[in-house]
Amino acid sequence: MKFNEQLPVEQLIPPLCQWFDTPLGQEVVQAEQALAESVLPTLFGYHLLQVGLDHRQVLFDASPVSRKVMLMPQMQLGAQPLTIIADHDELPVCSNELDVVILHHALDYAANPHQVLREAARVLRPGGFMLSFSFNPASYWGLWSRLKRRNLPPWGGHLISHGRLHDWLSLLEMTEVRAQTACHHLPLENRLWRCRLSLFERLSRRVPGCSGAVLMVLARKDVAGMTPIRPGWKRRRLLSLPVAEPKPTARGKSF
Repeated sequence: MKFNEQLPVEQLIPPLCQWFDTPLGQEVVQAEQALAESVLPTLFGYHLLQVGLDHRQVLFDASPVSRKVMLMPQMQLGAQPLTIIADHDELPVCSNELDVVILHHALDYAANPHQVLREAARVLRPGGFMLSFSFNPASYWGLWSRLKRRNLPPWGGHLISHGRLHDWLSLLEMTEVRAQTACHHLPLENRLWRCRLSLFERLSRRVPGCSGAVLMVLARKDVAGMTPIRPGWKRRRLLSLPVAEPKPTARGKSF
């Protein structure tokens, strides 16, 4: 698959952050946080990593995981203390180490979404979970993005379909557990017009499948022949039972 050329990080992040501050962007953020809160409380472990572009959009507050870290491609003012600055397609994390990885629109604006997804799968331990948030091409927003044909975010992203993402996850030995969408309304800033066209939102909600603007996909890493390794201090020690040594006998002894 040939991907659309994306803006460099230094040109992408400022307009994306500005859009998240708009009323429409805030609705998207609130919808994503609600989706995350419906899933994260059931995902346990020791280490969580959120890979994103805007440090203010924290989605892991509802997670019971003890250690949570953000990863950004560029230093941003006001970033949390536990923040890693690194490229999304080359995570500075050992393989099979993390329990949960959150991709917050990391696939939408990556130069190579395949590699970003591979890296997320690599750092997950067997049985770990990946939670991906992206814009859905099978929505009013996806159609609007194709009509505008602009590179500025939120438009101009890759718009990876649910079916294609499902296939990519299968190739990485990951099993899709849940898929859900939100924001079924038209991408209009004017609330008056949105009220007038509320019929489209009601119809979109009734369409079977994923038709909302924001697509959330939860996947589990299932690797054949591998089982999660418990930390050494958590392992149960086995009692060493004394074994009686055989006594010497006269059988087979030559006189």
